[in-house]
Amino acid sequence: MAELYLVEFKGSRKEFFFNRYYHALTLNSYVIVEVERGEELGYLKKKIETEVSFGEGNHPRSILRPAGSEDAARWEYLRDQEEGYKYEVIDIISRHGLPMKVVDVECQFDGNKMTVFFTADHRVDFRELVKDLAARYRTRIELRQIGVRDEARRLGGYGICGREQCCNSFIRNFEPISTQHAREQDLPLNPSKISGNCGRLLCCLRYEADMYRKVKSRFPEPGTMVRTRLGEGVIERIDVFNEEAIIRDAERVTFRVGLKDILERERKVEEAAAGPARDLEAGETEAEALKKLDEGEGR
Repeated sequence: MAELYLVEFKGSRKEFFFNRYYHALTLNSYVIVEVERGEELGYLKKKIETEVSFGEGNHPRSILRPAGSEDAARWEYLRDQEEGYKYEVIDIISRHGLPMKVVDVECQFDGNKMTVFFTADHRVDFRELVKDLAARYRTRIELRQIGVRDEARRLGGYGICGREQCCNSFIRNFEPISTQHAREQDLPLNPSKISGNCGRLLCCLRYEADMYRKVKSRFPEPGTMVRTRLGEGVIERIDVFNEEAIIRDAERVTFRVGLKDILERERKVEEAAAGPARDLEAGETEAEALKKLDEGEGR
């Protein structure tokens, strides 16, 4: 069977392709691949050694050839042209009075298609716009409405961790995220601290959520009075990574115990006190900001 490769295109878009013509390929180099109605240039990211199952009618297309110097020169030329096209498209859209924000313009390598990526709060009737763009650029025009997460992926950038955005490096599909993931990890519910460059909840909030949930389920809830080998006290919080409970006794001295050292749990005497930090827009309550983050996950 032909070798399977992962190829990356502009905007961190990644797709699988077969090396059906058995070219001698080198990773981290450019290749010309087969796409719908033409050819595209992409970056050979990874050779897939494991078996991948594809849905019905969703089989990968072929790598046509390694890219040569002329291909690379044309690709650079198109990237330069796209920046100018973007401002021209913005001007044409403003003349139509359409509520659209142009994120990016991408020209297919063979010139058979131009794709305009945009965001909008609602559906937009752009039929007349497409006619004007087709007349101006004399190629097939595709207008694609994307969400704010996809916008951040196309534009690229770095997260608050200092690393490249997850959506630009390894995430292929966006998973649903809610503020409940932050609560389960005892993170401060400060919208500016748990939001990414896209303005939505950080993708990384999902990474350790299952582990936090699993470890915490073994312990009594914070605020529960317990009797342990080291004495009695109230559970303040759970140290998930060390799998220990932080206990505060009657004299307000704290100590740590593992699950096996908790002899008896009594009643829950208080809720864990945690006033979340605030960093909100003027006139906006914390609840409104968090609700906005949760509601925005569907976009």
